[in-house]
Amino acid sequence: MPLFSFERTVPLPPAEVWRRLTEWPRHADAVPLTRIRLLTPAPTREGTRFVARSGVGPLCLDDEMEVTVWRPPADGEGGLCRLEKRGRVILGWAEIEVRPGPGGRSRVVWREDLRVRFLPRAFDGVLGAASRRVFGRAANRLLRRP
Repeated sequence: MPLFSFERTVPLPPAEVWRRLTEWPRHADAVPLTRIRLLTPAPTREGTRFVARSGVGPLCLDDEMEVTVWRPPADGEGGLCRLEKRGRVILGWAEIEVRPGPGGRSRVVWREDLRVRFLPRAFDGVLGAASRRVFGRAANRLLRRP
């Protein structure tokens, strides 16, 4: 179960960074071969559930997630969103934290504990490195696009 994280500093206010990272359907445009299906109605809040389906044809994996912490940035304070992965194959959690920075900039900290059922621990290093790269690129895309 690899635990990985990455950070980004962007020249955007926290509310805009939060919007770009937590509008779940946008993730389909940022992660290749992925579709997002919302299971609960908008707006996002604690209890919101959705599925990210990645792959092609029969080679798909569903990443079922539920928002368990939803604290958008407000009043100069940062925000935190925690997702619990509740699928049959993909398990763990992810946190997206947005902090205000100097000069109207924002700092993003993305932490994730990713487990793939039936995948031996010997693959943790490869899974962690690949995940950091995939999710890091996805965050970059989300942050660049309005």
